[in-house]
Amino acid sequence: MNTTIRVLVLLGFAIQASAAEVPRLNILFLFADDWGRYASCYQGLDGRPTINDVIKTPHVDRVAREGVLFKNAFVNAPSCTPCRSSLLSGRYFFQTGRGAILQGAVWDEKIPTFPLLLRDAGYHIGKSFKVWSPGTPADAGFGGQAHAYQKAGNACNNFSEEVTARVAKGMTVAAARDEILAQVRGNFDDFLAARKPGQPWLYWMGTTTTHRSWVKGSGKKLWGIEPDALQNKLPKFLPDVPEVREDVADYLGECQAVDAYVGVLLKRLEETGELEKTVVVLSGDHGMPGVTSGKCNLYDHGTAVSLVVRWPGGKAGRVVTDLVRLPDLCPTFLEIGGVKPPENLYGNSLLPLFKSAQSGLVDTSRDWVVTGRERHVGAAREGNLPYPMRSLRTPDFLYIRNFASDRWPMGAPYDAAESSPNLKAVDNNTRAAFPDMDASPTKTWLIAHQHDAQWKWHFDLAFAKRPAEELYDLKTDPDQVKNLAADPAFAAKKSELSARLMKLLTDAHDPRVTGDGSTFDKPPFSDPEQVGAGKAKKNAK
Repeated sequence: MNTTIRVLVLLGFAIQASAAEVPRLNILFLFADDWGRYASCYQGLDGRPTINDVIKTPHVDRVAREGVLFKNAFVNAPSCTPCRSSLLSGRYFFQTGRGAILQGAVWDEKIPTFPLLLRDAGYHIGKSFKVWSPGTPADAGFGGQAHAYQKAGNACNNFSEEVTARVAKGMTVAAARDEILAQVRGNFDDFLAARKPGQPWLYWMGTTTTHRSWVKGSGKKLWGIEPDALQNKLPKFLPDVPEVREDVADYLGECQAVDAYVGVLLKRLEETGELEKTVVVLSGDHGMPGVTSGKCNLYDHGTAVSLVVRWPGGKAGRVVTDLVRLPDLCPTFLEIGGVKPPENLYGNSLLPLFKSAQSGLVDTSRDWVVTGRERHVGAAREGNLPYPMRSLRTPDFLYIRNFASDRWPMGAPYDAAESSPNLKAVDNNTRAAFPDMDASPTKTWLIAHQHDAQWKWHFDLAFAKRPAEELYDLKTDPDQVKNLAADPAFAAKKSELSARLMKLLTDAHDPRVTGDGSTFDKPPFSDPEQVGAGKAKKNAK
């Protein structure tokens, strides 16, 4: 072997050895059910009064202060199971088979997921509580319950209920809170204790406390959040009335509980010396439940989520405005673990944005996001047909295509009383009327006031049938309440965005726009709901 070849061979061995010696970062991923874009670090970013003016999340804020806050992060589907199918696989939700729906979802084991790929690459993986559900098998894509660490307790999934129950037995609020946080810490400690020395790890904390229901009045009682502090800060589509303000305040209390869990996990990372070896990622699976334009809708209130990341050694205190997608996290986590991501994913790695020192717009190609939805809860009386929607979100516009505008967007009215505040409950999360909006005081108030002249437009915005196309100018209408699709002045923009969306969907082989477009309207996607099966229980494990 001549000298040149010998040098090249030795250099190759040296590079391989060096790569092998580079420690792979740990990944702490807190993914809260129904946690939208609500944290005090988002205060002021919209340039107007918002709900974030009221919430206080010091631990989430710390991650943002020491890392990067993504101002424009969106889910692929504003419904638990399809969102998580997309996140786990890095694909569009409609590319995940029966994982594309919520009621009746079944996981396709042939689809690779980042947790199991990391496990196979040598990572110690573990989860507490919800990863993928409702669906069969529960938490598919994470190995089911084989990697569960939750024996210390699951009270963190129902914070206000659990604290209230303890207080009723004579415990103080502070003591009840500490007991719940001790369970969070105990589950994480059990996970850390189970790994091999020096083994990199992925821990998924899947709290569901921000999923309805919660104790009425708990925002003020447990967290000191005054409902009236929200006056003139609610988005236009929410009635600014005491009942709705209290409902939102109670939700923000559950968001602050999530923040407390973040604080526990950060403290344990510091105490174990793992913080500077760990990527911390905080997010949620869609927007606020049980309210207009939220969960199950393609407006920003339904699809926009928090995304806050602490990258060890990265430039701190950045706010990035690129449009990013939660499916981007799949290839991101794989690259952190040294695993080559599968090809042809919807998601693209965020590592360049994590490592950048730049704020604002970092990657000019990140100027669009596609979101969509098919079947959520479903109901036998409607033939289990979904409400199919797709949207294209750009920095300045939101374009929505409603493929079956003759159907009810939140499910049919069914037997809702004309003005009754008491609707028949069918499970923990929904009521007989308009079942794709979670049961809530806000929903009840809207139905009770549907005939009041002052509030009728709020009711219609939430529940009435919608036109085939919707277009919103985000510069003048950030709350997305004025549909410009029929305005001649915006005809060219509508045509442009429609064509762009349809090309993206066609190129991705979306079953809603390929063939006869009826795949999701037929079995097995429209199979009748099984009694007792697939309920989105708040404390899903």
